[in-house]
Amino acid sequence: MNQTPFPPEPWHLRGTMQVALWRVPLTDLPEWPLPPGARPLAVGRHGCVVTFWVDYLPGGTLAYRELLVAQAVRYRRAVAATAVAAWVDSERSRAGGRTLWGIPKELAVLDFPDPEPSTGVHGPFHLYDDTGSGRPAVTGRHRTRLRVPGRWFLPARLIQPGPGDTRREVPLRLTASFGIGTASLTADPTSPLSFLDGRRPLLAGTADDFRFTVGRRRDK
Repeated sequence: MNQTPFPPEPWHLRGTMQVALWRVPLTDLPEWPLPPGARPLAVGRHGCVVTFWVDYLPGGTLAYRELLVAQAVRYRRAVAATAVAAWVDSERSRAGGRTLWGIPKELAVLDFPDPEPSTGVHGPFHLYDDTGSGRPAVTGRHRTRLRVPGRWFLPARLIQPGPGDTRREVPLRLTASFGIGTASLTADPTSPLSFLDGRRPLLAGTADDFRFTVGRRRDK
């Protein structure tokens, strides 16, 4: 019997992530494909993107590392997000993300250092290109400055392009301990994230020991 190349939804994941919110002039943003009915969220002449460095640990549906970029969009008079780029080090995550939810995941080499919780330092995280140069295409650094007491539940959703002129709505449910801090990102001029090189994020934070459900619950 052939093994399914990826797990069915929903995926129940655990781990830690570093998040940063970036305000970028609309003229500097790539023209990513958005699903029907969605348009970039504009604040003046700027758009908003969010980067996620995520270490999905054993004990969840899959264990892998990911750098995901989401663009804030307006959809049906509400604010949502579209995952416009993602790199993972797992073929099963790549196949499942693309097939189940229309997330444009690509395979890459991701290097995450061991965490140093006592210092609040996270990183540097590296995404390596496929040119064989040995240089990281993207590097991210985060530092936690303030811990938020307790654990918090955050629901959200992705609006993704579907087959043809359709769209997919992907529910997300995250429970985690949060921290607030600072972040930086450097990117090679040829990197898809070169538009973020050297910018300062509006907000940055950490979600530690998270439990994350992606996708719709299935009836038994």
